[in-house]
Amino acid sequence: MGAAFRLLLVPLMVVAFCTYDVGGRSHYHKKPPPSRHRGGGGGGGKGGGDSGSVVSSPAVPPVDDDTQPPPTGTVPSDPATSEPCVFDVRAYGAVGDGSTDDTRAFREAWRAACDADSAVILVPSDGTFTITTTTFSGPCKPGLVFQVDGVLMPPDGPECWPPSDNRRQWLVFSNLDGLTLRGAGTIEGNGENWWNLPCKPHRGPNGSTLRGPCDSPTLVRFFMSRNLAVEGLRVENSPEFHFRFDGCSDVRVDGLFISSPANSPNTDGIHVENTERVAIYNSRISNGDDCISIGTGSYDVDIQNVTCGPGHGISIGSLGVHNSQACVSNVTVRNAVIRNSDNGVRIKTWQGGMGSVSGISFDTVVMENVRNCIIIDQYYCMDKRCMNQSTAVHVTDVSYANIRGSYDVRSAPIHFACSDTVPCTNITMAEVELLPFSGELVDDPFCWSAYGLQQTPTIPPITCLQEGIPDSLLDNPDLKCR
Repeated sequence: MGAAFRLLLVPLMVVAFCTYDVGGRSHYHKKPPPSRHRGGGGGGGKGGGDSGSVVSSPAVPPVDDDTQPPPTGTVPSDPATSEPCVFDVRAYGAVGDGSTDDTRAFREAWRAACDADSAVILVPSDGTFTITTTTFSGPCKPGLVFQVDGVLMPPDGPECWPPSDNRRQWLVFSNLDGLTLRGAGTIEGNGENWWNLPCKPHRGPNGSTLRGPCDSPTLVRFFMSRNLAVEGLRVENSPEFHFRFDGCSDVRVDGLFISSPANSPNTDGIHVENTERVAIYNSRISNGDDCISIGTGSYDVDIQNVTCGPGHGISIGSLGVHNSQACVSNVTVRNAVIRNSDNGVRIKTWQGGMGSVSGISFDTVVMENVRNCIIIDQYYCMDKRCMNQSTAVHVTDVSYANIRGSYDVRSAPIHFACSDTVPCTNITMAEVELLPFSGELVDDPFCWSAYGLQQTPTIPPITCLQEGIPDSLLDNPDLKCR
């Protein structure tokens, strides 16, 4: 075989690899469709990398207008690299009419794309696709993108949920390295019938809660994966948590719009647990529970340019339930807006726990009509019938700086309820200015077993912090984490 012929054959073989056999595979020649959303913020590239560290901070503040979520445009491929191969779910049999079960097509598209370098699974913009509980598992080839430009949703409520399917999760991405979930489309949770189960907490004068099975699915869960990017999606009406990251590392969330009604129970926007090196940027979250919740085993979490509300604010915890050890450290919340919420920035732990929460910074947070703007609660209890216990998760090295805005006068804007035996320590307050949204000033912050320093005059004044560190906390092995 001549040298010239061999040189010609090589590129032909490469082209054939991306076009032959699978049917659903094609070159990604066109640009992604434009965002359907308006406003500022969003964007950003994929997080993670060889160094394992979170990339630089965002530069765009959250949108103040309630009607405008951040943009959700997609990120084009690098022109210096080879074009990705696109696996359109319609080519694998998906119908996208909003009622046909397209689960099989999605699973087949995933299997094909998982085996290809720099593959894109495309959920096209002109369809509404329904699939049942599915785990998209790896390992897969590098550069995999799951692109949602249309509407993707689960069956409509518990009555339509297949009996054989897991009722605690819907989409699961497991054992992956380098996955990007993005798009200009919507993941719709169809959560209303789940919220109305008689076992769910109901609010209002006539609300009630009945005993019974109460499992509801988390909408999107990432499990035991790393180098993840979630960008630009609209996610709404989840039956329970909208996003959950378990056992992951090097995660970047950027430019999401998460929405569910204020009275939808347990619909946390983003939950992080046993996960490290997390960046959550440029997102708007309104829901019926915590805007962002951070569970045990979470380290190096950076939250910036996030707007929350209505909901329960940004929470660390709850931690230490059932006398467990809980460890959280190095969490930063910066340039956030929290409005019309039950809580602002909160740390909540159960009595009887062990471990510590440390290295927490809340910096430049605007509150608008928030009931409990700043709260540490080491007596957290779901039904207020919990037994008093002597151990607790130690809360230490917590900084509040440039916290300003308005509070709902039904509660004091600052509340530090710490353990008698494991007090909160090294709390620092600077440039805190909280005024009533309406009504008269409540100038009596609550402190119990709270130690720290008021670095500048605050409104209302914080005179209840104690100085020093109690001897009972020195060399206590129950308070040690890593």
